Amino acid sequence: MNRVAVITGSSRGIGLAVAEKFAMQGFDVVIHGRNQEKLNAVANDIQTRFQVKVTGFAADLSSKSECSSFVRSVITLHSSIDVLVNNAGVFLPGTLMEETDDQMEMQMSTNFFSAYFTTKGLWTVLKKNERSHIINMCSIASITAYDAGGGYAVTKHALHGFTKSLRKEGIPLGIRVTSVMPGATYTDSWSSVDLPQSRFMTTSDVANTVWNAWEINEHTVMEEVIIRPIEGDI
Repeated sequence: MNRVAVITGSSRGIGLAVAEKFAMQGFDVVIHGRNQEKLNAVANDIQTRFQVKVTGFAADLSSKSECSSFVRSVITLHSSIDVLVNNAGVFLPGTLMEETDDQMEMQMSTNFFSAYFTTKGLWTVLKKNERSHIINMCSIASITAYDAGGGYAVTKHALHGFTKSLRKEGIPLGIRVTSVMPGATYTDSWSSVDLPQSRFMTTSDVANTVWNAWEINEHTVMEEVIIRPIEGDI
């Protein structure tokens, strides 16, 4: 029986690269996004290329009720889960004192509470395995504030803090917990920026880092990983 990886926010970008990496290594994969039709196409593509089981569940994880439905769907499909990658997130530019309340709440719900409720919902299943691993996709913004990214930085700081606390709670249960903090990574959201792609990291760079965190975890935990473009932050 194949190991199982669940990756939120995985219909494109970093999450998709992570899903492909785990599928390439023989994991069955659960992917997530908001558009079921797109998820079905992505799942079929990965399944065909790597000959593993790939299932997509659509949900708006900024909603607690939809997060609960997502968790129930995952548990119904898989009674055992080895890896959970909390990657779902959103960036809305703005300053703390000028952005709307809705903007802050949306980012907090998507960037932090989605990870909190998904992890909490799958915790019992994760505890069953001797080598289960939770990897939270934080950000350089988890440790550094940026101009015009106030709310985003706050929510990523919250996710990083959650990861640290979860690491403590996972120790007696054998659950490994990792915070991955990537800098600028080239995805569609950067396509309009007047910079060469070589100035960015690639999504495969981040996916390889996530895989490395899992691969060494039998006797070691990669607690925090910071990765940046060679020339530094953008």
